[in-house]
Amino acid sequence: MKEIAIYGAGGQGREILQLIRQINANEELWRCIGWFDDGVPVDTEVAGLPVLGGINKLNNWSKPLSLSLAIGWPATKKKIFNQIKNSKVSFPVLIHPEVILEKGQVFIGEGSVITQGCRLTVDIEIGKHVLLNLGCTLTHDCKIGDFCGLMPSVNVSGEVQIEEEVYIGTGAKIIQQLTIGQRAIIGAGAVVIQNIPSDTTVVGVPAKVIKSNN
Repeated sequence: MKEIAIYGAGGQGREILQLIRQINANEELWRCIGWFDDGVPVDTEVAGLPVLGGINKLNNWSKPLSLSLAIGWPATKKKIFNQIKNSKVSFPVLIHPEVILEKGQVFIGEGSVITQGCRLTVDIEIGKHVLLNLGCTLTHDCKIGDFCGLMPSVNVSGEVQIEEEVYIGTGAKIIQQLTIGQRAIIGAGAVVIQNIPSDTTVVGVPAKVIKSNN
């Protein structure tokens, strides 16, 4: 088994640990050695595993290590990623064994996480360090940019392009052939029926811009 650690010892991290254990129950692939987190004291125990240190400890890790970034907010995840300079650290794709997808029809970038209950159809591109939380659906010809976070039960229809660092709240729905601009925030339960500009927050049914994120 390969050694893996999780950056982020909060709720998202505990869910990633659960995912790793569910993967191992199907095929033993990973030995989780602990957490990295700059906000939790070293040697604190979380869910039965030790906190090993923060970014400095990670950047001085002396042997190969797989790492999953358990951070839901896209901008924060990207910031942490950019601080990791250790070439021995790699970022595996983690997919729950019950996820429905067809190999060869879905491209998934490094570090992305696809959790239980997700369904993906055909000709889909998912960037690096993307989170698809519980029960998301992606249909044909979707493109999801790097560092996006899709919370539980998000539905994305065909030919939708979601640019980098987009956050989509629980239960939001996006109709076909739309573009969601980079760093946009889509509120929980929103129904998106038109293109969304970059750096905006939208909420409601139908979704409307309520503020600029700049």
